[in-house]
Amino acid sequence: MTEQLAERVCLVTGAAQGIGTEIARTLASRGCVVVLVDLLEPAEAIEKIRQDISGARVEGRAVDVRDAVGVKNTVDWVVATFGRIDVMVNNAGTCARVGLGEMTEELWQRDIDTNLKGTFLFIQHAVHPHMAAQGFGSIVNISSISGIMGGPFSSGEEDSRSGPAYAASKGGVIALTKWIAKEVGHLGITCNSVAPGPIETPMTSSVAYDFGNQPIKRMGTPADVAEAVAYLASPASSFVTGQVLKVCGGSAIG
Repeated sequence: MTEQLAERVCLVTGAAQGIGTEIARTLASRGCVVVLVDLLEPAEAIEKIRQDISGARVEGRAVDVRDAVGVKNTVDWVVATFGRIDVMVNNAGTCARVGLGEMTEELWQRDIDTNLKGTFLFIQHAVHPHMAAQGFGSIVNISSISGIMGGPFSSGEEDSRSGPAYAASKGGVIALTKWIAKEVGHLGITCNSVAPGPIETPMTSSVAYDFGNQPIKRMGTPADVAEAVAYLASPASSFVTGQVLKVCGGSAIG
């Protein structure tokens, strides 16, 4: 897969830490040019990737994925700098771990705007005009099994469960993925989603998961998710679109 991905220009959102950084690292290790985007300046993640991978071609931009102008300017900058955009990975996300009674309009809007609106904006500006004009592109949206199962239970405190806005937004990402796949397939563009289950990240550090009904009884790692993204970003998946690849240890079988 390394040779298949070499030289592809990739943009990864939410890449300053956790799953996003590992996705960027994995793509860089395959020879991709990778632009890390985050609300916070991703300089530390970029430096670490450069230290770990000799010759890694990685750059970064501080962007709020909810800002349509910032998103457009970022995508246009990638194309102006590197000549094209081949892979768009929408990973940026927030998660309010509160129940229905405690969910505020502000928290609801934050999760919906970051997780769903941000994904839509980057897809829109990557596809039109850039991917459409070049007749090629791979879009990979990071959703969640919460968007499939309605927020799985954990064995910790009540507020450790992902909240209703997170589940709704990730379910929306899955529906959007399928809609986009049908819209852009004739343009030579694929659009798929990776739905992680329990993954060891700063976002899940305070959550105790119950693995009783999970066939693979462990937490997943960011590398598990990154490898799935690398597959969907590569020519190996050129006949795969509109799919949701669950990386969850079997917790969402069915």
